[in-house]
Amino acid sequence: MAELQTAILAGGCFWCTEAVMNDVVGVESVESGYIGGDKPDPTYKEVCSGTTGHAEAVRVGFDPDAISYAELLDVFMGTHDPTQLDRQGNDVGTQYRSAIFLVDEGQRAEAEAAIFRWNADRPGQQAVTAIEGPTQWYPAEDYHQEYWEGEGQRNPYCLATIPPKLMKLRKSFQARVKAG
Repeated sequence: MAELQTAILAGGCFWCTEAVMNDVVGVESVESGYIGGDKPDPTYKEVCSGTTGHAEAVRVGFDPDAISYAELLDVFMGTHDPTQLDRQGNDVGTQYRSAIFLVDEGQRAEAEAAIFRWNADRPGQQAVTAIEGPTQWYPAEDYHQEYWEGEGQRNPYCLATIPPKLMKLRKSFQARVKAG
């Protein structure tokens, strides 16, 4: 296994994005958190208020020998709705924006290419996914980590939103889904 690389992705609710990324081949770790805002060490309540400028996001540790950054971005773009500005479904506000947060400037060209590929494959459906950063990452509170595997299985919101995203992953990216 190669040295893990990092991707930071915001696709609405971090519980949903975390659940999808945990099922992707080559993904070794997923951490929910906050990025892109002004307030140091924000809390979930503060971020949800929409006043800090942060997005709910996931920091993904992935093995580039198993999945490239470009492939990971294609999965990300294909499993949420990148055409919705500052929202995903019923979640509305900048904290739910679609964004690729750069870990370093070396990721910019691949992020731009992923958005271009998505747009080219869907004429008339232009992505509003922002490319932001690099900027400070703040891990979310412990109870948000691995949420779908625990509390999320009993949360009506999660039960309504996560299974369709997982089905989209399995349908559109079969070769990228972990076995089991």
